[in-house]
Amino acid sequence: MKASVRNPPPPQPARGFDRQTPDLAQGVGALSAGWGVEDSKLADARGDRLRQRTLVNLRWMLLTGEVLVFLTALVAGLRAPYLLCFAVIAIGAGANLFTGFASLGQRLIGGREATAQLSFDLCRMAALLFLTGGVINPFVLMLLAPVTLGAATLASRWVAILSILAAVLTGLLVFFHMPLPAWPGQVIEPPLALHLAYAGAIVTGVVIIAGAVRQAAEESARMALALDLTQAVLAREQRLSALGALAAAAAHELGTPLATISIVSKELAREAPTPSVKDDADLLIAQAERCREILRRLTDAPAAASDEVHERMSLLQFVNEVIEPHTEVKGVRVEAIVSGAPGASAPDIWRMPEVLHAMTSLVENAVDFAGSEVLVTVRFDAEQVSVEVRDDGPGFAPEVLGKLGEPYVTSRPGVAGGRTGHVGMGLGFFIAKTLLERTGAIVTFQNGKPRGAVVGARWPRARIEVRGSTPNA
Repeated sequence: MKASVRNPPPPQPARGFDRQTPDLAQGVGALSAGWGVEDSKLADARGDRLRQRTLVNLRWMLLTGEVLVFLTALVAGLRAPYLLCFAVIAIGAGANLFTGFASLGQRLIGGREATAQLSFDLCRMAALLFLTGGVINPFVLMLLAPVTLGAATLASRWVAILSILAAVLTGLLVFFHMPLPAWPGQVIEPPLALHLAYAGAIVTGVVIIAGAVRQAAEESARMALALDLTQAVLAREQRLSALGALAAAAAHELGTPLATISIVSKELAREAPTPSVKDDADLLIAQAERCREILRRLTDAPAAASDEVHERMSLLQFVNEVIEPHTEVKGVRVEAIVSGAPGASAPDIWRMPEVLHAMTSLVENAVDFAGSEVLVTVRFDAEQVSVEVRDDGPGFAPEVLGKLGEPYVTSRPGVAGGRTGHVGMGLGFFIAKTLLERTGAIVTFQNGKPRGAVVGARWPRARIEVRGSTPNA
């Protein structure tokens, strides 16, 4: 079984794969200004992710650890300026009490305030290290805690400030420090080279840990935003699908009573005893006909059948709905083919909004970058159903081919946005891939031979074929 659909000549601008359409903007505009959200915007938004309570709790943890360490050293008989050390700890505790009582614990603090408070913690810990041996004190690792928290929650510029401050304090501790705590009669003073080695290790640790945590936090933020947008797209498509089913049910249920009203009104008009009664009957006839016309328009729409019909579709209907929005793009021929293995019967599949939205978006991207032709092929056999979208454009760049489907990976680097002049950031691919995988599909991206891009989705036939009363989970 084969079907081919060719586009008529009237032009219609193509739409960018990662750009919001006006309808979609209504559903996800509150989440993002567009599909291609800039990294800087994500970073800036992250500057308000640190809660006051988190900072207070971190400080209490540090203070508790410091008290335990100095109490242990005191019990062990090590010599150290304990009065000064506990005074520094008391300053930190007083500052934490003031911070905790002065504002609500759930308050989100800005990047500037958070950096100031974390810088205070770094300076306070550096003072303790100055009193207890400098960088050769094993507890110098505690300098990493404020920087790590900043890297996980603040924008890049604040993380850079904290990292530089930690490095500067570490360098000062190499040359300015009191002796390392020791038992009476012992003096521990390693050579300068060892101090420098410890300082280098701490600075390296600050850079590596802050960078790693920062990268992980950015990826987490990007993924969270992308998933939010995916959920918004899916919710919108499901609402549209439910609205279509509701309209179909209304058209079906209201047809009979409207026909009855029309018949009775006509009889009343013929037997009207007075002109005013006849006018009222004619008005009823006109309004009933208007209602029937509205219902007729609903039933002419693709989604306006009965619920049972609306919930299922043939593969030919599916592929026609996928390519229909793009058949009027000037300069590109869009073809659809449905073929099956010998002896295999063509299945009816569930009308799943996420599949329709994802495949329509993939065709849209192919149209945007095609040279002259896009081919959508649907194949089926006794075990599976597959859909392949192929274009004759430049294909995917090798350096990003393995990363497609991740958020913020440009789909076609080196191509100036195809027909629309728009270069996406890959969020559209991410949404399409996520939606398809939720239905049980295996999604693949590859370059065709001799050129062009090929995007495929393959389902086990039982996952999408209409067999029972609900889609297979």
